[in-house]
Amino acid sequence: MSSVAVIDYGMGNLHSIAKALQHADSGVSVQISADPNVIRGADRVVFPGVGAIRDCMRALHDSGLAELIKEVSQAKPLLGICLGMQALLTDNEENDGVACLNVFPGHVRRFADDLQDAEGNRLKVPHMGWNRVNQRPHPLWHNIPQDSRFYFVHSYFAVPDRAEHCIATSDYPDPFTCALAKDKVFAVQFHPEKSQTVGLQLLRNFLHWDGVV
Repeated sequence: MSSVAVIDYGMGNLHSIAKALQHADSGVSVQISADPNVIRGADRVVFPGVGAIRDCMRALHDSGLAELIKEVSQAKPLLGICLGMQALLTDNEENDGVACLNVFPGHVRRFADDLQDAEGNRLKVPHMGWNRVNQRPHPLWHNIPQDSRFYFVHSYFAVPDRAEHCIATSDYPDPFTCALAKDKVFAVQFHPEKSQTVGLQLLRNFLHWDGVV
């Protein structure tokens, strides 16, 4: 039986993610853990998160998980979700600027407060709700139709330094990177565990992905 470790550093709805992973493939062993041995021993690792980046990075450093995440990102398939995705970039402008893990060179910026749609209607921040995702080729999009809708809740978004790391975009109102990919790492701004059928399909794809693109 293959195994997946959901990293527990005190932030995020871990049980919701674990339940969705189990629902995506009942034949996979899912364990929520902060134990480095459990995380290193798993076949795949999920790095979730919600909240403020300063609290996230403090918790990761205090627990020793920051270096472990960088280590496992080079060794086995890793899925970053929401704040977990943002923490994988170089830095985040939230909280007057916070250094992050630098797995993906790039930055995290806040949506402007004066965003408007094509009809001139004000767009609220945070960006919250269902939005279309425009994919670029990757195994984790298998059996997910182009422009499928996923569920978002965020005020900040990724700006990768390297265009090839952007593996999907969404519009609010302009295109922004909503998924990143590099080697064995795949990270999404949206919440697959809240995205119904397409979200479960993405998790299922991850649970069967060997890290090869």
